[in-house]
Amino acid sequence: MASVHEYQVKPDPKIKGDKGIRYRVAYNKPDGKPTGKRGFLRKAEANAFANKVEVKKMDGEYVAPSLGRVTVSELAPAWLKGKKASTAPSNYRTLDAAWRTHVEPRWGSVRIADINLDSVEEWVTDMRLAAMAKAEAQKAKGGKVSDGATTIIRAHGVLAGILDAAVKAKRLPKNLARGVENLPDKKKKRHVYLTSADLDRLAKQAGKNDLLVLMLGYCGPRWGELIALRVRDIDFRRARITVADNAVQLGVDHAEGETKGKEIRTVPVPKFILDQLQEHVKGRDRNALVFPHPGDAEKYLPRPKSADGWFAGAVKRSKVQPITPHDLRHTCASLAVSAGANVLALARLLGHKDAKETLNTYADLFDDDLDRVALAMNEKYSGGKGSAETSAGSCSCQILVTERNQPAA
Repeated sequence: MASVHEYQVKPDPKIKGDKGIRYRVAYNKPDGKPTGKRGFLRKAEANAFANKVEVKKMDGEYVAPSLGRVTVSELAPAWLKGKKASTAPSNYRTLDAAWRTHVEPRWGSVRIADINLDSVEEWVTDMRLAAMAKAEAQKAKGGKVSDGATTIIRAHGVLAGILDAAVKAKRLPKNLARGVENLPDKKKKRHVYLTSADLDRLAKQAGKNDLLVLMLGYCGPRWGELIALRVRDIDFRRARITVADNAVQLGVDHAEGETKGKEIRTVPVPKFILDQLQEHVKGRDRNALVFPHPGDAEKYLPRPKSADGWFAGAVKRSKVQPITPHDLRHTCASLAVSAGANVLALARLLGHKDAKETLNTYADLFDDDLDRVALAMNEKYSGGKGSAETSAGSCSCQILVTERNQPAA
C-alpha cells in the first residue's frame, strides 16, 4: 500500500507562510519495485495521490510517470515501421509524408505525457486555417481548390496512431488525441457517370488505348489493378478476368502488391470486349502484361498526366464530362445497375468487402428501387382505387426512372 511521509526542505519565500514542510508518497509499482513522488505541499494532496495510484494499480491502469517522458519522435520510427510492413506502399508513403510535414515539426520534441486535448485541438485549428488560406490563394490563381480535409485528418491520424501504440505499451493511461472534436469533415466527391454512348465515344478518341478505356468503364477495375493484369489472368472460356494484383505508381516507379481489398476477385467481361481482348493478347506469353509500358513490355503503364496526357486529350476530343480514369469505375457501377445488377453483384464486381460499402458509395444509383417499390405496392394493394390518378402517377414514375438511368453527357 502507498504511504505518505513528511520531510523538511528550505522554506520557499514565494509561498506565503511556508514552513518548509513537504510530503512524499512511497509506493510499489505493479512489478514490485519501489518508487515514489515527492513535493506535495499538503498532506491531503499526497493522500489523494496515494489513493489514486492504488486504484489504478488494482484496475490495471497504472503507468509509471517516467515512461511518459519519451518524446513523439522517439516512438514514431517503430510505428512507421509497422505501417510500412502492414499497409500498401502508396498508403505508407502518405503516412510518412504526413509525419515529416505536419506531425514531426509540431510534436516531435514533445513528451507524450505533456500532450493534452487542448493542444491537439489547437494544432488541428491551425492546420485548418492554413488550408483555408491556401485554398484562397489557389482560387485567386484559378487553380484547383482543395479544402485540405484529407491531409488534416491523415496528420491527426498519424499522431493518434503513435499515441495509441504508447497506450498499448503502457506508456500512457489514455490517448487524449482521440477526443478532438474539430476535425474537418471529408466532402463526398460528386460521382461522374458516363452513358454507354459517351464511353464508346471516349474510347474511340483514346486511340491505341481504346480497349483499356473500355475495360475501365465496363469491367470496373482500379487503374493499378488493370495495368497489373497479365495474360494468365484472362479466362476466355468463362468470360472472366482474375484481379489479383495491384501496381501502385510511386513517382516514376511502381510497387506491385495486393488489391486494395486484399482479396482476389473474378470480374465478368462483356463478350464484345472479350473478343477485342483475345485479339489484343494474341501470341503473347501467359505471364506478359496485358497493358504494358509502350517502350518496355516488362514495365507497367504509367498513369496518364492529368493536364496534357492522352486521357485528358481523349476527354476533350470526345466532348464528354470532365472525367478521370478512376471515374470510369463509377461509370461501370452506373452501367451495371442500369443493366439490372443488384447491390451484391455490384459489390463483387468492384471488389468491395461488403454490400454496405457499395450502398454507401453508390446510394444514388439505387434510388430508383424506391420508385419501383411504390409502384409494386400500389398495384398489389390499391384495389383499383384512384386508377386514373394512379396510372398518371405510374407513368410519371416510369419516366423518372428512365431519366435517372441516363446520366447527363
